[in-house]
Amino acid sequence: MTTTPHHSPPPPGAETTPAAPGTDLLGFLTLERTERDLFHGWCHAALPRRAFGGQVAAQALTAAGGTVDDDRRVHSLHGYFLRGGNPARPIAYRVERLKDGRGYASRRVTALQGDEVIFTLSASFTRPEDIPGRHLAMPPTTPPEELPNAFSAWAARDPEGFERFEIGRVLDVRRAPVDRPERDGGTEQRLWIRSAAPLPDAPLVHMCALTYASDLMLAPVAALDVEAPGVLRSGPDSSHHFMASLDHAVWFHRPFRADDWLLVVQRGPTAGDGRGLVHAGFWSRDGRLVASVVQETVLRPRRSP
Repeated sequence: MTTTPHHSPPPPGAETTPAAPGTDLLGFLTLERTERDLFHGWCHAALPRRAFGGQVAAQALTAAGGTVDDDRRVHSLHGYFLRGGNPARPIAYRVERLKDGRGYASRRVTALQGDEVIFTLSASFTRPEDIPGRHLAMPPTTPPEELPNAFSAWAARDPEGFERFEIGRVLDVRRAPVDRPERDGGTEQRLWIRSAAPLPDAPLVHMCALTYASDLMLAPVAALDVEAPGVLRSGPDSSHHFMASLDHAVWFHRPFRADDWLLVVQRGPTAGDGRGLVHAGFWSRDGRLVASVVQETVLRPRRSP
């Protein structure tokens, strides 16, 4: 049985064959459930021969969400990228039910290709509480309607290469100008992001979609002081630096829709010792801070051939 983030799980013991690769954002989040706590899916490439980490994390969250009650919402996830995934092979997601308490539920997901673990995820779920709060104000920026598609330069220079860029097909991305992208030793990039197609009215769908998008152009912010992200120029493999995500964490603060515009402000406070750290805040169009992201990445200059 097919399992998408907005569907309740099938009965224990239901078995199917692994899903075929999806062709849109909702399809990219869809898994096949082959056992009570075992799911299978496919991930497309980001770099040649390497699965997109945002999709791996989003599918792992889909698997975790398929094992909790429908009235619970994920509020945080923490993942570690252990090996690069192969987009030509399916990925198995095994869920461990660590806790089902009155207030919170915890899940651990292990993503495997064959016998190799490529990614692990810990996710925590809770029931929403109607308690007043506060948050940082959204910084002023250019509206998305006044900005071009972020990948237009690459699409014009290499249309065949861009045609294979799955992310650019399922996400609408606009890059907003920043007055001082490098200041006080840090770096900053601003993006408007939304799903290119409408998504179902189910909170977990939108949380998984944000998780997918949260990895987009995040690691390159750590090197923004020396080069623009490759996908803005001539393709994701054109960077002068080797980058590989080490870990990835997301905190969800407030309800949102991933098919409405979200402003993503990405900041790189430090880089050195072969690693870079990047923070990101996601604001809804009406100015609510809906999610926060932190990622550490390997960051080294590429060796000359």
